[in-house]
Amino acid sequence: MNAVIFQISAFIFFLFLCVGYIFSQSQTTRYAQQVGSHLENVADFSKPEGGEEFPGGAATSVKSLNNKNAFSQASANLSFQKKFEFKIGNGVFKKLWVSSPASTDASDGLGPLFNARSCQRCHLKDGRGHPPEANWPDDNAISMLIRLSIPPQNKQQKALIAAHKIPSVPEPTYGAQLHDLSIQGHNAEGKFHISYEYEDVKLAGGEIVTLRKPTYKIINLGYGLLHPQTQLSPRIAQQMIGLGLLDAISEHDVLKNADHDDQNKDGISGRANRIWSKENRKIMIGRFGWKAGQPTVREQSASAFFGDMGLSTQLAPDGFGDCTVYQIKCRNAPHGNSLKYSNVEVGPKLFNLVVFYAENLAVPKRRKADDPDILKGKELFYANGCAACHHPKFRTEKVSGKPHLSNQLIWPYTDLLLHDMGEGLADHAPEGVANGREWRTPPLWGIGLTKIVNGHTFFLHDGRARSVKEAILWHGGEAQKSRDAFSALFKEDRERLIAFVNSL
Repeated sequence: MNAVIFQISAFIFFLFLCVGYIFSQSQTTRYAQQVGSHLENVADFSKPEGGEEFPGGAATSVKSLNNKNAFSQASANLSFQKKFEFKIGNGVFKKLWVSSPASTDASDGLGPLFNARSCQRCHLKDGRGHPPEANWPDDNAISMLIRLSIPPQNKQQKALIAAHKIPSVPEPTYGAQLHDLSIQGHNAEGKFHISYEYEDVKLAGGEIVTLRKPTYKIINLGYGLLHPQTQLSPRIAQQMIGLGLLDAISEHDVLKNADHDDQNKDGISGRANRIWSKENRKIMIGRFGWKAGQPTVREQSASAFFGDMGLSTQLAPDGFGDCTVYQIKCRNAPHGNSLKYSNVEVGPKLFNLVVFYAENLAVPKRRKADDPDILKGKELFYANGCAACHHPKFRTEKVSGKPHLSNQLIWPYTDLLLHDMGEGLADHAPEGVANGREWRTPPLWGIGLTKIVNGHTFFLHDGRARSVKEAILWHGGEAQKSRDAFSALFKEDRERLIAFVNSL
């Protein structure tokens, strides 16, 4: 009798999955019928463009958006088997790592110096991190870190940077970033403290917006003084959605939007970062990170394992993580590199699962794309020049072994290029080709769900902006003209433009 009940239950569950699959395929078919085969510029702002409601193409998530899991859905066009792999990858993404040696040999190797014990601790609900806030019950810096570097000190270092072999010179004692946590028996490297200055900005119509400017200080140093020329670059964790689709944009299509010398005289001179790919053994354009410092999702993932958690992979095999030659105890500590896992701590199987998960976190479906105020906001977004950097759409190229990410019309609202954002946002810390005033244009898709997913609306690289409006008002450099045009709008039109951004 129990066996019969089990078989009936299994059949019902299978039927439920089939219905869900058919529904997702109907959504995918409708998307394919809408997009056509072209990437023309928008000419009619009275209605949405074909396919615009599916910003991730057929991979767009069509599930409910009104909960904290809006950024944690799988690409809608994955097969059943691939969605199972996605769920396993999610488990690895959430896994809490421990120090070595440990009985759980598939989970040891943390640190000795680190910023978080899991990927999920930085990328909260696969969304955005935040700066530490005194009024938050879990006030901490887990989802924010400080990159460290110094100017090149000799011809060899200058040559390595010029050849794109290294993005910058790490601080000699503390390495490429400040680690504020450590395993038992080791000193953390230090903590950072943020203080804010406040400035009122007056917009057309008399509206006053208060901006906050952060100043950073490193305290409680655990290994001596920092180099006197140390450059600090604060970074909050970025949202994870759509990474595989961004990886699938052809290099040719990215470079079509570059205009290094501003030959068209529009004031916008985006350029690509150039990065040495350890895996592909060649120079590639950077796509990921605040300054486009990583060329692929795989290398971004390996960098995060290594730098944020002190965990080795085949792309970064040192078991001691970012410990420098001056941190001898750290380098000599037990690590989790094991022949059982290809002599690294995050073996190829686990690593590939995390990469697959990161590649397939789906972009949510657009909200209210046909609302008249949002359509007017879109028109203002274009008229003010915002689309010059926040490039609306691409078609991904054919990617071997990834048909679900191939040939998709996507709407990320980024050009993946570096732009001078002015002195106000400068960190004065070069990374690869990027100078101290340049940042990669961040994708805007999903931005309006940040409050639902992460409980805040902190934007820009260090979370200084507390709203989309503040983020726009911090734009300078190449974006100064667009920023000033926004400030000059009637208040109602400013709200329409912001409503459009929040609908993405």
